[in-house]
Amino acid sequence: MLMKKNVSYKVALFGMLGALALTLSYLESLLPTAAFLPPGAKPGFSNVVNMFAAGAMGFLPAISIAVLKACFAGVTRGVTAFFMSLCGGLLSTCGMFILFHKAKKVGYVGIGVISAVLHNAGQLLVASVLVGNRSVLGYMPILLLSALVTGFLTGSLLKAVMPQLLKVLPAAVRGEKKTTSVHNGKGK
Repeated sequence: MLMKKNVSYKVALFGMLGALALTLSYLESLLPTAAFLPPGAKPGFSNVVNMFAAGAMGFLPAISIAVLKACFAGVTRGVTAFFMSLCGGLLSTCGMFILFHKAKKVGYVGIGVISAVLHNAGQLLVASVLVGNRSVLGYMPILLLSALVTGFLTGSLLKAVMPQLLKVLPAAVRGEKKTTSVHNGKGK
């Protein structure tokens, strides 16, 4: 019975995280681009959900949320948005999972910044394929700067909420045998 209850809890939690990621993504699309960000860039608050899933639930839930977000982008903004979101989301989610589980000293803010850089790199890769040349790579310095800002924001937000979320998330869902912190949480 405990196993069935645990599976039900994981499915319900994944559903709530997926809904939260889509809601944040939609609400972000309504915001005008901030003056300090490049045209079309958004803060990436829905990526906080991916970071939480990568750190607390594991690789498969985090990747699934990234794919769900890409499908949502495809339905609401078209095929180009789908591929940009998919490539950026997969690359950044893989990076954040590795950082959470292999590089314990990076901290939430560091994970946020590196994930934002990887997300932008994935999107630039798709853009260069779509355009057919590497001219879009000239956009990289601007995107790196915006990744520093947005990654700092999302990492700081995760740093603020992660300790509280880990208190209410059962250890069994986190894949742990006893209740311990998933990450040191020291933002660098």
